[in-house]
Amino acid sequence: MADTLDLNHIHLADRPLIVCDIDEVVLEFLTPFRNFLRSSGRDLLPRSFRLNGNIVDLDTGLPVEDATTSDLLETFFRLQDQWQMPADRVVDTLAALSTEADIIFLTAMPPRHSGVRRALLDRHHLHYPLLASEEPKGPIIKRLHDARDVPLVFIDDILRNLQSVQTHTPDCLLINLMANAQFRAMAPDPGDGITKADSWTDVATIIRTHLLR
Repeated sequence: MADTLDLNHIHLADRPLIVCDIDEVVLEFLTPFRNFLRSSGRDLLPRSFRLNGNIVDLDTGLPVEDATTSDLLETFFRLQDQWQMPADRVVDTLAALSTEADIIFLTAMPPRHSGVRRALLDRHHLHYPLLASEEPKGPIIKRLHDARDVPLVFIDDILRNLQSVQTHTPDCLLINLMANAQFRAMAPDPGDGITKADSWTDVATIIRTHLLR
């Protein structure tokens, strides 16, 4: 199915474009989600790089059903402004990068929660345009960039999103970043053409090196 995300309100200058995922990149996700789960008698165990099967009931130790995981995520996103905080150094780093490049947030969160997320980002001085879509990210970023002859950067924690962008905009600088170090250690290797970063300090160095080469 073709992506139907409306991009008409996005206006880009003739300068580099940085597109950032939100959860585990701009906002911490796994740590606050785990705190949210614990508040209701559940926990997220770092046994593998996935949510399904790793959320357990604290009383029984048994994994919750996949449908329950979906319900918990829905509730968490509805209440995200009570739990999520910016990742370390992201606010200052993006403010500095915004003097050299346009910045857009692209989140895979259901669009119905974008109003809450917009208010949360604004509260933390992250006023960059926000796009919410559950469609593949590669075609969206291709439409955003529209063959402009300026550098393009994409930052995400999930490999399939990075690979989608790699397929549709092969000249894009791809950065794999995940705020939670415990789960980051279990993440699959991103492979060729994708640069791993451990922090927003790393991200800034990687991007500036790319822009200045």
